[in-house]
Amino acid sequence: MSDPDRSLVSFVAFASLGTMSTVQDLSAAALSSLTDGRPDLVAEETLCLVCVVSARAAAFGFRERTPLAHAAAEVLLELPFTWRDYHVAAEMLTHGAGEPPEAAEVIYDRLQRKMEFYGVHFAPGAMPGERALADKMPLWMGRVSPPGLHEMPDARIERMGLVGVLARHARLIREFAAQAAAATGP
Repeated sequence: MSDPDRSLVSFVAFASLGTMSTVQDLSAAALSSLTDGRPDLVAEETLCLVCVVSARAAAFGFRERTPLAHAAAEVLLELPFTWRDYHVAAEMLTHGAGEPPEAAEVIYDRLQRKMEFYGVHFAPGAMPGERALADKMPLWMGRVSPPGLHEMPDARIERMGLVGVLARHARLIREFAAQAAAATGP
Protein backbone atom coordinates (compact mmCIF):
# COMPACT_ATOMS: atom_id res chain seq x y z
CA MET A 1 0.00 0.00 0.00
CA SER A 2 1.38 3.40 -0.95
CA ASP A 3 1.84 6.12 1.66
CA PRO A 4 -1.05 8.25 0.31
CA ASP A 5 -3.36 5.22 0.43
CA ARG A 6 -2.16 4.38 3.94
CA SER A 7 -2.83 7.98 5.04
CA LEU A 8 -6.36 7.85 3.69
CA VAL A 9 -7.06 4.43 5.24
CA SER A 10 -5.63 5.63 8.54
CA PHE A 11 -7.82 8.71 8.41
CA VAL A 12 -10.98 6.68 7.66
CA ALA A 13 -10.22 4.32 10.57
CA PHE A 14 -9.57 7.25 12.92
CA ALA A 15 -12.66 9.15 11.81
CA SER A 16 -14.92 6.09 11.95
CA LEU A 17 -13.81 5.17 15.47
CA GLY A 18 -14.10 8.77 16.61
CA THR A 19 -17.53 9.11 15.05
CA MET A 20 -18.87 5.96 16.68
CA SER A 21 -17.38 6.94 20.05
CA THR A 22 -18.95 10.39 19.83
CA VAL A 23 -22.29 8.84 18.86
CA GLN A 24 -22.13 6.66 21.95
CA ASP A 25 -21.28 9.62 24.20
CA LEU A 26 -24.04 11.83 22.81
CA SER A 27 -26.62 9.02 22.76
CA ALA A 28 -25.90 8.08 26.36
CA ALA A 29 -26.18 11.71 27.45
CA ALA A 30 -29.41 12.23 25.52
CA LEU A 31 -30.98 9.07 26.91
CA SER A 32 -30.00 10.02 30.46
CA SER A 33 -31.88 13.30 30.06
CA LEU A 34 -35.06 11.73 28.70
CA THR A 35 -37.65 10.09 30.88
CA ASP A 36 -39.12 8.04 28.06
CA GLY A 37 -36.52 8.06 25.29
CA ARG A 38 -36.37 5.39 22.61
CA PRO A 39 -32.80 4.06 22.38
CA ASP A 40 -33.20 3.01 18.72
CA LEU A 41 -34.44 6.46 17.71
CA VAL A 42 -31.74 8.22 19.72
CA ALA A 43 -29.04 5.99 18.19
CA GLU A 44 -30.17 6.57 14.60
CA GLU A 45 -30.67 10.33 14.96
CA THR A 46 -27.38 10.77 16.76
CA LEU A 47 -25.51 8.64 14.25
CA CYS A 48 -26.88 10.67 11.35
CA LEU A 49 -26.08 13.99 13.04
CA VAL A 50 -22.52 13.00 13.93
CA CYS A 51 -21.82 11.43 10.53
CA VAL A 52 -22.86 14.58 8.67
CA VAL A 53 -20.81 16.78 11.03
CA SER A 54 -17.84 14.40 10.63
CA ALA A 55 -18.10 14.40 6.84
CA ARG A 56 -18.25 18.21 6.73
CA ALA A 57 -15.23 18.49 9.07
CA ALA A 58 -13.29 15.94 7.01
CA ALA A 59 -14.04 17.73 3.76
CA PHE A 60 -12.92 21.00 5.35
CA GLY A 61 -9.66 19.42 6.54
CA PHE A 62 -8.99 17.93 3.10
CA ARG A 63 -10.14 21.12 1.33
CA GLU A 64 -7.10 21.40 -0.90
CA ARG A 65 -7.31 17.75 -1.89
CA THR A 66 -10.73 17.43 -3.52
CA PRO A 67 -10.64 13.69 -4.48
CA LEU A 68 -9.49 12.75 -0.97
CA ALA A 69 -12.09 14.98 0.64
CA HIS A 70 -14.81 13.42 -1.46
CA ALA A 71 -13.71 9.85 -0.70
CA ALA A 72 -13.33 10.44 3.04
CA ALA A 73 -16.62 12.31 3.31
CA GLU A 74 -18.46 9.58 1.38
CA VAL A 75 -17.19 6.90 3.75
CA LEU A 76 -18.38 8.93 6.74
CA LEU A 77 -21.76 9.58 5.13
CA GLU A 78 -22.17 5.82 4.57
CA LEU A 79 -21.54 4.93 8.23
CA PRO A 80 -25.22 4.90 9.26
CA PHE A 81 -25.96 2.35 6.54
CA THR A 82 -22.89 0.28 7.40
CA TRP A 83 -23.86 0.39 11.08
CA ARG A 84 -27.36 -0.86 10.23
CA ASP A 85 -25.96 -3.62 7.98
CA TYR A 86 -23.74 -4.74 10.85
CA HIS A 87 -26.66 -4.90 13.28
CA VAL A 88 -28.89 -6.74 10.81
CA ALA A 89 -26.13 -9.26 10.12
CA ALA A 90 -25.54 -9.76 13.84
CA GLU A 91 -29.27 -10.30 14.35
CA MET A 92 -29.31 -12.87 11.56
CA LEU A 93 -26.35 -14.73 13.07
CA THR A 94 -28.02 -14.74 16.46
CA HIS A 95 -31.54 -15.70 15.34
CA GLY A 96 -30.95 -17.53 12.09
CA ALA A 97 -31.25 -16.49 8.49
CA GLY A 98 -34.95 -15.60 8.68
CA GLU A 99 -36.28 -12.21 7.70
CA PRO A 100 -34.69 -9.33 9.60
CA PRO A 101 -37.09 -7.61 11.98
CA GLU A 102 -37.49 -4.62 9.67
CA ALA A 103 -37.08 -4.59 5.89
CA ALA A 104 -33.79 -3.09 4.73
CA GLU A 105 -35.58 -0.69 2.37
CA VAL A 106 -37.55 0.83 5.24
CA ILE A 107 -34.42 1.23 7.34
CA TYR A 108 -32.36 2.73 4.53
CA ASP A 109 -35.16 5.12 3.53
CA ARG A 110 -35.49 6.30 7.12
CA LEU A 111 -31.73 6.75 7.48
CA GLN A 112 -31.55 8.57 4.15
CA ARG A 113 -34.22 11.04 5.24
CA LYS A 114 -32.34 11.70 8.47
CA MET A 115 -29.05 12.16 6.64
CA GLU A 116 -30.71 14.61 4.23
CA PHE A 117 -32.23 16.52 7.16
CA TYR A 118 -28.86 17.03 8.84
CA GLY A 119 -27.13 17.57 5.49
CA VAL A 120 -29.36 20.58 4.84
CA HIS A 121 -28.48 22.09 8.22
CA PHE A 122 -24.71 21.63 7.86
CA ALA A 123 -23.69 23.01 4.49
CA PRO A 124 -20.98 21.30 2.43
CA GLY A 125 -17.72 23.23 2.41
CA ALA A 126 -18.26 24.81 5.82
CA MET A 127 -16.61 23.70 9.05
CA PRO A 128 -19.29 22.91 11.65
CA GLY A 129 -18.02 25.03 14.52
CA GLU A 130 -19.45 25.66 17.97
CA ARG A 131 -21.84 28.39 16.85
CA ALA A 132 -23.37 26.22 14.10
CA LEU A 133 -23.57 23.24 16.46
CA ALA A 134 -25.20 25.33 19.19
CA ASP A 135 -27.77 26.54 16.64
CA LYS A 136 -28.50 23.12 15.11
CA MET A 137 -28.10 20.56 17.90
CA PRO A 138 -31.44 21.58 19.49
CA LEU A 139 -33.07 20.20 16.32
CA TRP A 140 -31.44 16.84 17.07
CA MET A 141 -32.45 16.91 20.74
CA GLY A 142 -35.99 17.88 19.79
CA ARG A 143 -36.21 14.97 17.34
CA VAL A 144 -35.16 12.42 19.99
CA SER A 145 -37.24 13.89 22.82
CA PRO A 146 -40.73 12.73 23.69
CA PRO A 147 -43.30 15.54 23.92
CA GLY A 148 -44.04 17.28 27.20
CA LEU A 149 -40.59 17.50 28.76
CA HIS A 150 -40.15 20.32 31.27
CA GLU A 151 -36.82 21.44 29.80
CA MET A 152 -36.28 22.78 26.27
CA PRO A 153 -33.81 20.94 24.00
CA ASP A 154 -31.28 23.81 23.91
CA ALA A 155 -31.30 24.05 27.72
CA ARG A 156 -30.64 20.30 28.05
CA ILE A 157 -27.83 20.46 25.53
CA GLU A 158 -26.24 23.42 27.29
CA ARG A 159 -26.63 21.88 30.76
CA MET A 160 -24.87 18.68 29.62
CA GLY A 161 -22.16 20.44 27.60
CA LEU A 162 -22.97 18.47 24.44
CA VAL A 163 -22.00 21.18 21.97
CA GLY A 164 -18.46 20.96 23.32
CA VAL A 165 -18.41 17.18 22.85
CA LEU A 166 -19.39 17.38 19.19
CA ALA A 167 -17.25 20.48 18.52
CA ARG A 168 -14.16 18.71 19.91
CA HIS A 169 -14.89 15.71 17.69
CA ALA A 170 -15.28 17.94 14.61
CA ARG A 171 -11.98 19.69 15.35
CA LEU A 172 -10.21 16.32 15.73
CA ILE A 173 -11.60 15.11 12.42
CA ARG A 174 -10.63 18.37 10.67
CA GLU A 175 -7.08 18.31 12.03
CA PHE A 176 -6.50 14.63 11.29
CA ALA A 177 -7.85 15.18 7.75
CA ALA A 178 -5.45 18.09 7.26
CA GLN A 179 -2.55 15.90 8.41
CA ALA A 180 -3.62 13.09 6.08
CA ALA A 181 -3.90 15.54 3.19
CA ALA A 182 -0.40 16.85 3.88
CA ALA A 183 0.96 13.27 4.00
CA THR A 184 -0.48 12.46 0.58
CA GLY A 185 1.67 15.09 -1.11
CA PRO A 186 0.75 17.64 -3.78
